[in-house]
Amino acid sequence: MSAKRDDILAAATERFGRDGYEDTKWADIASDVGVGPTALYHYFESKQHCVYVIMEQALESFGTRFADITAGGDDPVQTLIAVIDDVFDVDDHDVQRIRVLVAEQGLLAGPSGSPREEEARVAARTQTRALELAWAAFLGDAMQGGAIPHSDPRLMTRAILGLYNSIWHWYRPNGLVALDRVAAFFTDRSLAMLGVTPEAAGRAQAAA
Repeated sequence: MSAKRDDILAAATERFGRDGYEDTKWADIASDVGVGPTALYHYFESKQHCVYVIMEQALESFGTRFADITAGGDDPVQTLIAVIDDVFDVDDHDVQRIRVLVAEQGLLAGPSGSPREEEARVAARTQTRALELAWAAFLGDAMQGGAIPHSDPRLMTRAILGLYNSIWHWYRPNGLVALDRVAAFFTDRSLAMLGVTPEAAGRAQAAA
């Protein structure tokens, strides 16, 4: 991947996350990068192609981090808390990328007429499904082992991810509510949904 392509992705992420995908013009991104609008087409076929790549990269990052944390965890509750802590370990650019991912999920629903766009769209959808399946498998194993109460792991996955995704519709870097406060509030609610008591969570955190 070229440095210029990285610059375009970074500028597009900031624009889409701050101003919204629909309200961002392709020319705005070119101006931010310091190139002419036609130069963008050397790297992306369209604004939509660019947003697909941003989404795919965000999902791949989440999936990799989830796999790394859950790979060697012996205590499912401790591992679960580590996973939830990790998803809030983000900088301002990460926040904008997550905001794009959450806000533009609907773009992944229908096929694209362009082969390159379609390839990027399918890659993002594949990463979405892989992350959901990884979460469901992890929760299913924790349920089977008695670490958390039994329920439908696929539905629980969607409930937890849905709660998490809801944050990024309203949260803004440097907004009125600090991210550490958001993280504490939503972590408690996520653990409660999973049936992890405050006492169990406290013991797991103390042992970490």
